[in-house]
Amino acid sequence: MPRSIPATADAESTGAVPRSADRGVGSGARVAPRSWLRTDAPRQDLSGEWDFRFGRTPEALEEAPWGTITVPSHWVLGHDGAYGEPIYTNIRYPFPVEPPHVPDENPTGDYRRTFEPPADWLDGERFHGVRLRFDGVESAYEVRLNGRFVGTGTGSRLAQEFDVAAALRPGSNELQVRVQQWSAGSYLEDQDQWWLPGIFREVTLEARPAGGIEDLWLRTSWQEGHGGLDPEIRAGADAFPIRLTIPELGLDVTWSGPDEVRPLTVAGAEPWSSEQPRLYPATIAARGETVTQRIGFRTVEIVGDLFLVNGRRLVFHGMNRHEAHPDRGRVFDEAHARADLARMKRFNVNAIRTSHYPPHPRLLDLADELGLWVVLENDLETHGFEEGGWVANPSDDPAWHAAYLDRIERTFERDKNHASIVMWSLGNEAGTGANLAATAAWLHDRDAGRPVHYEGDHTGAYTDVYSRMYATPAELISIGGDGTASLLGCTPAESARQRSKPFLLCEYAHAMGNGPGGLGLYEELFDRFPRLHGGFIWEWRDHGIRRTAPDGSDYFAYGGDFGEVIHDGNFVMDGMVLSDDVPTPGLHEFAAVAAPVRLTVGAGELRVENRRHSAGTGDLALRWRVEDDGRPVASGELPAAAVAAGTTANVPFGPELSGLMGSVGLPAPTPAGERWLTVEAVLRAATPWAPAGHVVSQAQGRVQAQSPARLAPLPTGRGGSVPPRPGDGARMPDDVVFDGHGSLRRLFGLEVSGPQLALFRAPTDNDAIAGGPSYDGADPLAGRGEGVTAPPHAQRWREAGLDRLTARVEELASDDGSLRVRTRWAPAAGRDAVWLDAHWEAHPDGVLLTLRIDPSRGWNTIWPRIGVRFELPAAIDGAEWFGLGPLENYPDSLAAARVGRFRAGLDELNVRYARPQETGHRGELRALSLTAGEQERVRIEAFPDERGRRPGFTLSPHTAEQIAAARHPFELPPVTHTQLYLDAAQNGLGSRACGIDVWPSAALRPEARTLRLLLHRTAATAR
Repeated sequence: MPRSIPATADAESTGAVPRSADRGVGSGARVAPRSWLRTDAPRQDLSGEWDFRFGRTPEALEEAPWGTITVPSHWVLGHDGAYGEPIYTNIRYPFPVEPPHVPDENPTGDYRRTFEPPADWLDGERFHGVRLRFDGVESAYEVRLNGRFVGTGTGSRLAQEFDVAAALRPGSNELQVRVQQWSAGSYLEDQDQWWLPGIFREVTLEARPAGGIEDLWLRTSWQEGHGGLDPEIRAGADAFPIRLTIPELGLDVTWSGPDEVRPLTVAGAEPWSSEQPRLYPATIAARGETVTQRIGFRTVEIVGDLFLVNGRRLVFHGMNRHEAHPDRGRVFDEAHARADLARMKRFNVNAIRTSHYPPHPRLLDLADELGLWVVLENDLETHGFEEGGWVANPSDDPAWHAAYLDRIERTFERDKNHASIVMWSLGNEAGTGANLAATAAWLHDRDAGRPVHYEGDHTGAYTDVYSRMYATPAELISIGGDGTASLLGCTPAESARQRSKPFLLCEYAHAMGNGPGGLGLYEELFDRFPRLHGGFIWEWRDHGIRRTAPDGSDYFAYGGDFGEVIHDGNFVMDGMVLSDDVPTPGLHEFAAVAAPVRLTVGAGELRVENRRHSAGTGDLALRWRVEDDGRPVASGELPAAAVAAGTTANVPFGPELSGLMGSVGLPAPTPAGERWLTVEAVLRAATPWAPAGHVVSQAQGRVQAQSPARLAPLPTGRGGSVPPRPGDGARMPDDVVFDGHGSLRRLFGLEVSGPQLALFRAPTDNDAIAGGPSYDGADPLAGRGEGVTAPPHAQRWREAGLDRLTARVEELASDDGSLRVRTRWAPAAGRDAVWLDAHWEAHPDGVLLTLRIDPSRGWNTIWPRIGVRFELPAAIDGAEWFGLGPLENYPDSLAAARVGRFRAGLDELNVRYARPQETGHRGELRALSLTAGEQERVRIEAFPDERGRRPGFTLSPHTAEQIAAARHPFELPPVTHTQLYLDAAQNGLGSRACGIDVWPSAALRPEARTLRLLLHRTAATAR
């Protein structure tokens, strides 16, 4: 085997890779790329146990012992570091930037295995070759069969085939593959993910039958009432006659020779869409081989500035999807992939951008079947050149021209048959240049039926759509409207060209940690401006690698956890789904914002807006329920609403529901509470991705009387707008005990301390990273709305001392029935202060607490929260509440929340993000019961402030400061108490780690706030 992959000597004589591979093009007995087809040609799967040896340099291999490894896999996973460790970088290369060279210290693995092909494969009359196929190897490899050089390969996520018939022999054969982690190709694969070397996709052998089909492309189109089929068949004359049949459509045609293969019209074909993924099984039978293919008919076109599929505007509610698993890395598992895509569908995701490479080919079969629009991206990114001003970037270097064309050709040819693919993408964050323009030209020449995308073509010189990432809402207004301002990186003429094209956000709303917030801002603009065709959230899944903590618990490792020389920390943990498949609250928020059917509760009727691309609402039932103070009163189903795509209808409530709404003299809301109506659009029948009854969309409205005389107004007592008055002459209960500083020490038999002023929260990733500009509470729509450059909010909070406030009691006054405590809170070395006035009053039901929080002038930053903290016994392990839920919610992440009564344990109340951070806030609180096991120990009634604003709560086993100090969940200290935060207000979430800041309407400025609480006795604490 050769010393290293890049070399200049003759390959056959020395085993070294020829010069073409210096820029990432394979060599040897490589055959032209072709489609991934279902065929009856005989195949042999070489997956399984292989012999393996590893060296941190190629030279070290000769002394390394042989062991075993599973193929497919990554050698840095599952071997306790014996074969090196994973490396995570976002932009920077983990080696010096001197293309095409890589370091001498280049981790290398030798693979070998024996196999025995069927004897008839060597029959030259029956078979005209044997193909050895590699579907994914990172990053460069050399292949030998029985000691004979076969070829080399690069392009880690791209398939490559070699003709090995000349090296194959009867009986036992030995296959040898040398894989190196770094190669020239690594410069083209800087894709914000783990560097994970090895043979990570299947290795197969296929005997090519005489009279077989070398390649096949069944182009499709659709117009009202019929489909179009334009076949492209690559086969020798001995393959004919070739017969094509589609039984469901009554199509049966035979071609006697290649000159007879012509386009066909297929009557009665139904169109394919993500909502109705209609596929037709087709059989293509040649003399020596039969191929089966599932066909979807659809037409993709751009008309003016609209992106249309089957004549209708398409809006992407998409996700950027990497291939990632906490144990397998990028090794494909079909059952897991199917479950993953079904989960996307359940959460109203309708599209995937395959960031930033083609996925395993079976994933696209699943997208065809389940129904997801796909932007198929090339295996290309050179982001690490940006820090050097793009000097020597391969995208504009003629020496890399062949490598760029090779990659786009292999990307296209493998996947060209999929109905789900509606756009090709040249790659990601690779600057711009002649090589990218050449790949676009190649695609335009090869496929006129699908547009070409590349975000880095800011001026629109060679792509068909205008694409941006993380554009601000203000920019979208300019792009979507008829503005005349120059666009990013464009001259006025180039701006005019870009404005004439459909626009999409290939990345937006960075889903890192707790967030993203502000999704509704984007959705409103997608609705307002037809030119804006939606976008793709960054990203679908966290990339954590499962590890075992010192305490024996699992955690998910990120950059820096493997001793990398350089890394980008937890920036790889930015998914809507956690590493262990748990959907985040952010994904629930996305599902609500992107709901394909929008419901609005009105006066006496429900407005149903069908935002789907092409499907009506006949598959949905409309179920309603009425609740008083979150407790069920009645439920039912509204009449079916057959609303066509793109239209709106009003559905009347009917007599029963109208009566409950107070319009026909039936039961009115309970005297001391609130009545809420919730309506859900649910699936009538099971689908391949969800069971019957799955909620597609929901809406909620507070009951208001259509006839005030028939429906009593809500009272002002409990659950109303003002707190009750304390009892006249009441004494403070004996079991409500304070210390000498006026701090609570015992409440109804529980050891409790507080209230302490709480202005700090454990920074979210969006708080801690300043990837985007800060609005700092200003109007972002003023001017261009770019915001201002500013440090991360978390840095400013710490500089202001919000995490290290100290107290000084200024005033303490008490009598038998009340206690007043005025405390000044300020950080060391700080002049700014906040006063907390606590007024405790005896009440027949317990204790009434009024808290006034009043900041001094001089605070000049957004605050994370305004509230107080109580420390409770660790036995408090859950809560029941009447307010917003069931999941955590924040001012700019409320679409998925509803008013109701919910119950959850302490673990359920907090999300286990890979890096501990703010979690668990639930707003619009009316009532809160704190529980120990099944026993209610404290009940708190919360009242609106003078402006009608309600508080929120967080129940956590740790303080914000403890959470902020931990990098991983296992680093949190042992639990000694339960922490209750009662917040008058919380800051929003935003997406500033790589996107927009918290929108001003959800940003929290320093201001005076009031909390009004009634602390009740419970059965467990009654004297």
